[in-house]
Amino acid sequence: MTIDRAVLAVAGTMVLLSAALAAFVSPWWLLLTVFVGANMLQAAFTGFCPAAIVFKKVGIRPGCAFE
Repeated sequence: MTIDRAVLAVAGTMVLLSAALAAFVSPWWLLLTVFVGANMLQAAFTGFCPAAIVFKKVGIRPGCAFE
């Protein structure tokens, strides 16, 4: 697994988790979805992604997006 795929997997998991929590617990959990989406958008333009930094330190090999 590369950092690119790990970042996408974590983002997708967080979106699905927040959607489930919004449906079953409180609609305020949709703010987590907004946060994840905003973070992905800014990472697309700036190249800065905190999750990618963590994955790099853990030792996951970089993909083409986070070299």
